[in-house]
Amino acid sequence: MNRTRLSRLRRLREYSPRDLLMVGLPALLLLAGGFWLAAQFIRPAPPKTLTLASGAPGGSYEVYAERYRQVLARNGVELREQPTAGAMENLQRLLEEDGETDVALVQGGIADGDEAAALLSLGSLYYEPLWVFYRGEAESGRLGALKGQRLAVGAEGSGTRKLALQLLEANGIGARNATLLPLGGLAAAQALQAGRVDAVFLVGAERSAAVWSLLFAPGVRLMSLEQAEAYTRLFPFLSRLTLPQGAIDIGRNLPARDVTLVAPTAMLVARESLHPALAQLLLQAAQEVHGEPGVFQRPGEFPRAGADEFPLSPDAERFYKSGKPFLQRYLPFWAADLIDRTVVMLVPVFALLIPILRFAPPLYAWRVRRRIYRRYGELKFLEAELEADPGSRSREEWLAQLDRIEEDVQHVATPLAFTDMLYTLRLHLGLVRDIVMRRTAAGAETGKEG
Repeated sequence: MNRTRLSRLRRLREYSPRDLLMVGLPALLLLAGGFWLAAQFIRPAPPKTLTLASGAPGGSYEVYAERYRQVLARNGVELREQPTAGAMENLQRLLEEDGETDVALVQGGIADGDEAAALLSLGSLYYEPLWVFYRGEAESGRLGALKGQRLAVGAEGSGTRKLALQLLEANGIGARNATLLPLGGLAAAQALQAGRVDAVFLVGAERSAAVWSLLFAPGVRLMSLEQAEAYTRLFPFLSRLTLPQGAIDIGRNLPARDVTLVAPTAMLVARESLHPALAQLLLQAAQEVHGEPGVFQRPGEFPRAGADEFPLSPDAERFYKSGKPFLQRYLPFWAADLIDRTVVMLVPVFALLIPILRFAPPLYAWRVRRRIYRRYGELKFLEAELEADPGSRSREEWLAQLDRIEEDVQHVATPLAFTDMLYTLRLHLGLVRDIVMRRTAAGAETGKEG
């Protein structure tokens, strides 16, 4: 007796484990599928290291690479610098399929179409003036005057060399009528001061070691390019700049007059595989390092999305339009990136969870009601058969069939929330039992009269 009572109590639970499993398991599988689908699009966590190809010792690229390293270190990213001969070598390292270089400082105007299509620009950083220093008493403003002289045109693999050779060729100067020496940076500056060369070509910021030393060197002059406007038309990647009188040292009045220069722009160029979070961090570092006012630029003029030969990175395009990502304005870099990646995972999950929560309870209720409705179906068929031909069975047979249905109802596992339907079904069983008693009694009396 106690065992039967316990069995009935187990059936009167607050919920049906079987129905919960039948409804909940597909819902969980659907959510798991949403997680898996979102995982296909979420990017991995950004690496902790970044490799940047800089330039020759003493050059402006080396100076800026060190400043980048300091900014990235504050955000938990280690910058590994790769010293190179210059911009040309930087570009080649980026194009190596198995190379370790992630990003590089590159001089504008050195890439061809095929090379440009394989890489992405993070923007223009600053003007890189071409400085032409020479020895002599007479003022000279044209590169054509350097014909027949010893010229330090930059080391092999440097952007300085490529630009110098382009401008010299435009003036009809080449290896046939001048001595072109592969010297650049501090080596070229020392050679000029020692008298081993007659002129040097340098590309870089005014604060780079080689340029700064020659600006103050005795007996060395800085050429003001009279044909600067013509060079900008022949080479569209060049800009015409003016170094104002006294801009280097106003006390010494250096330079003693306005100097006209031409300049490409330095760019930050990256592989397509660069992690978007690191791209954003680099752009923020560039804004901090290059956003200051300078001799050739106004505050906030750089970095910018210039008309460079490399396609602009989508991350850089967003940065120049909207600035720093919203979360990184208020949170540390690592926390903002973690939340950003988590949101990507949660969006599809919530998109699935809302309809699941909407349709799962009605589906669960339908499964519970279906067991009761099936007994209602049996009861309805029995009643219809009784109405059509009450004499087809004896009263005992009709009642036995009703008892079977009622016994089956008592074994239906029904949660407490649906027991009202169970008791209503039992009331309806009693109604049909009364009909059986009336109809079979009428049938029996008719048989006796007959």
